[in-house]
Amino acid sequence: MQPLFAVYGAGGHGREVMPLAREQLRQKGFSIESLVFIDDNPVAEVVNGHRVLTYPDFLRASATSRTVVLAIADGFIRARLAARCLADGIQPWTVKAGNVLVMGSLEMGEGGILSPFVTVTSNIRIGKYFHANIYSYVCHDCIIGDYVTFAPAVKCNGNVIVEDYVYVGTGAVIKQGQPGRPIVIGRGAVIGMGAVVTKDVSSGSIVVGNPARPMPRSKP
Repeated sequence: MQPLFAVYGAGGHGREVMPLAREQLRQKGFSIESLVFIDDNPVAEVVNGHRVLTYPDFLRASATSRTVVLAIADGFIRARLAARCLADGIQPWTVKAGNVLVMGSLEMGEGGILSPFVTVTSNIRIGKYFHANIYSYVCHDCIIGDYVTFAPAVKCNGNVIVEDYVYVGTGAVIKQGQPGRPIVIGRGAVIGMGAVVTKDVSSGSIVVGNPARPMPRSKP
């Protein structure tokens, strides 16, 4: 019997995370058989060379311990899955690409994913279950909450506060704030693909465009 590790989600993001997870385990001497996908609606028994288990099957599998990384982009869903896994004694796993660049002081919570070519500069605090997709960066003096998702190539400049459950779309840019006057992205906000954020974003809002503005409401 041996430890069992899993990437939760066998969709596109999960399949991107799997090679990073596999390499981390390879460096620690684990075999490929110790690494699986978990998927609630599996479409195949094997994906990219790894077994796909349902969550109940993962719990039933023979193992000395169980560890999982949640490759689910929606932060609210990620939070529900994290709570379920912790209640069942499954440990969170942080997966980080080998070429991630951390330039200075970083405090980061459990369960994160830092994809290839991510850069984090200095004096940064990041909460739990953070996702930073390829080519994203976080600059100095930023505070990022729990269950935040950065899609590819997000540019989060210095002195920015990103509250819990925020989703930032591909290629979005968040302007640098000022010491004592950070730009604040409110809880659960969504920043659209390619948006340029130049001022605070209110909680739960969706902003798009350059400069970013609230998305117009659809007419009935």
